[in-house]
Amino acid sequence: MTTFQSPHAIVIVGLGEMGELFAAGFLKAGYPVIPVLRDTDYSKLQSLTPTPSLVLIAVGEAQLDEVLTRLPHGWRRVTALVQNELLPCHYRHHALIDPTIVTVWFDKKKGRPSVSVLPSVISGPKASLIQQSLDQVGVPSRMVAEELQLFEMIRKNLYILTINIAGIVSGGSVSHLWSSHRELLEGVAFDVLTVQEALVGETLPREALFKGMIEGFEGDPEHLCLGRSAPDRLRRVLIQARTLRLQTPTLDQVALTLKEPFIEDGPD
Repeated sequence: MTTFQSPHAIVIVGLGEMGELFAAGFLKAGYPVIPVLRDTDYSKLQSLTPTPSLVLIAVGEAQLDEVLTRLPHGWRRVTALVQNELLPCHYRHHALIDPTIVTVWFDKKKGRPSVSVLPSVISGPKASLIQQSLDQVGVPSRMVAEELQLFEMIRKNLYILTINIAGIVSGGSVSHLWSSHRELLEGVAFDVLTVQEALVGETLPREALFKGMIEGFEGDPEHLCLGRSAPDRLRRVLIQARTLRLQTPTLDQVALTLKEPFIEDGPD
């Protein structure tokens, strides 16, 4: 049985469009890449690759908790996370040790080249390694100090949640949302930030975050608002709001536009 003792081996959990792009970048940079698929035996793979240089978690938001639960403890010192909607409360209870965080600002669709809205933002001990991968595939990025990453995470959360949820009503591009549905945009953004504040447990610089979201609009004015994940994103935010007993009037109104029963009311 072969064991990958190379300090350069990189494990990637999830080989969707995002994981494949990172894998291509690492391979072009000369690193061996070991994929983890849905049916991979984690304990067996850890015995083959006990000391990888990096474990990149590139699964969707809904799968993150399950993956981190199964993640071998020996890999938790070298983990990097690339999910949308990511906040520290989503991974701290999994005993990750100083994870590298990648706030992704590029869009990758099957059969199409990646499109960057803004440079992706990276922080943490493996930031330079991540940047090597992105450089190899032509994706702009920048590294920031770890104390700045929370702002960057919430700025991206605000962007993706606002355009997807508002897009359920408005359709069209972000420039159309900004020019023709300003009240809807501002209402959704306000509700999203209310939930984000409660999840992180601190007052957020709302004006700066809103301005940061608009920078994303300006980075790709024709970026379409409505993605296939939009209803799921709305559902997750509303569940969080109900759990935290928060009022989200604009999100509630958007949910009413969907034909099927969307989410049960929380406790009174």
